[in-house]
Amino acid sequence: MTQRRDVLSDLVEEGNALDSLLADVDEAEWARPTPAEGWSVRHQIAHLTMVFGLAEKAAADPAGFDELVAGIGNFGEAVENGLKPYLPLDGKRLMDAWRTQRAATDRALRGVPPGQLVPWLVRPIPAGVLAAAGMMEMFAHGQDVADALQVTHRHTDRIRHVAEFAALTWEFGYQSHGLPEPRKGFRFELTAPSGEVWTLGALDAEQRITGPAVDFCLLATRRRHRDDLALTASGPDADQWLDIAQAYRGPAGPGRKPGQFAALGR
Repeated sequence: MTQRRDVLSDLVEEGNALDSLLADVDEAEWARPTPAEGWSVRHQIAHLTMVFGLAEKAAADPAGFDELVAGIGNFGEAVENGLKPYLPLDGKRLMDAWRTQRAATDRALRGVPPGQLVPWLVRPIPAGVLAAAGMMEMFAHGQDVADALQVTHRHTDRIRHVAEFAALTWEFGYQSHGLPEPRKGFRFELTAPSGEVWTLGALDAEQRITGPAVDFCLLATRRRHRDDLALTASGPDADQWLDIAQAYRGPAGPGRKPGQFAALGR
């Protein structure tokens, strides 16, 4: 039987792994464009710092978080405004802010009493699910950073939290595209970086998706096009899902093009 991973500990370790990608980045490289149009490496870490700040507030000050969210009009504009305190910082100061925020978010999430829900952007969720959402954010934006720096982001079985979150939020792609959802979700049979096989989603579903867990996470975070991934769908709804999958709410965005990263060998 698979031993349950501690999402809070894995969140810390995943942050450390992302930090290691940035250890030797000079100031010019902070300005490198990433595959996300208009966003540099600096934008990516600024965004993560902002999101983790929201998570800290949700866990430590639920009433204050609800008041903050109630005052948000256009969410896209709110995201852009949330970057503004961080974008003027040089690389060292931004890394200091990111690390400080990660530590504060970890303390806040660990302080949530067992069984207590945490307010979030759509509905209250368990602290562990919020931490998994943080893992998803780091996976996605960390991939953008790795692509910009033309380095390989080595993944471990910590990405199980990302895969579980993507399986949990399988409907988001349909909602984003205004499409009707199938009556039932899918069975996901994924091979972990360690070689272990994870079975997620609707375990009794006839339609399923199989392949490497890393590819599944890249697809669900829209960091790679399905044509460049080794994922297989069984059933017409599952095949459609591979075109629209996303593990976050809101507009899907343009995603990535087929073969976009061929020059990098991935």
